[in-house]
Amino acid sequence: MSAAREAILGRVRSAIAGTERTSLADVPRHYREHRPADDLVGLFCERVADYRATVDRVAPGGLTAAITAAARGVGARRVLAPAGVPQEWCEALRAEFDQVEDGVGIDTAGLEQVDAVITTAVVGIASTGTIVLDHGPGQGHRAVTLVPDVHICVVSESQVADDVPDAVRRLDPTRPMTFISGPSATSDIELKRVEGVHGPRTLHVLVTPDAT
Repeated sequence: MSAAREAILGRVRSAIAGTERTSLADVPRHYREHRPADDLVGLFCERVADYRATVDRVAPGGLTAAITAAARGVGARRVLAPAGVPQEWCEALRAEFDQVEDGVGIDTAGLEQVDAVITTAVVGIASTGTIVLDHGPGQGHRAVTLVPDVHICVVSESQVADDVPDAVRRLDPTRPMTFISGPSATSDIELKRVEGVHGPRTLHVLVTPDAT
């Protein structure tokens, strides 16, 4: 295996020898543009629901109560709110649930004991019903949103982009990114849908005018 690896890498080095390196800033990012939907947030909610996720539009001032209600609705007892989420969320969760983790230093074995994770997001894509995480404050590292069975994600209306090119323009290409379109799902050999194999079985999206 080592010899094969070195042979492959040697051929790659030979192929790129003498070529100019292209920085991220030099990559052209000119995408086809079209007229955005009249109601981006409404379209986003519709497409998220198409993926068999639960989506709720939350009135101003009702977000904290909606978060605790969503976690309570799945019977959670141990929840995780990554470092960087608003402090008022954490206080409300601690008043409601037995254990509230911040995810700092937690390993996979610890994540398997978590009933639900609550995160923010960086972008929502209306045309595809996709949520994008760049794992900044309030979003946790990637495993945090893959191991627990329930993911409750808060998306601000201002974060909803029209389509993928619009979303890409808002993203930092140097950040690690996870694109989420509905709960984890796959099909078995008989083409029966199976959820929760590669990530959360349940995705609950809360869309709010103000994520704080």
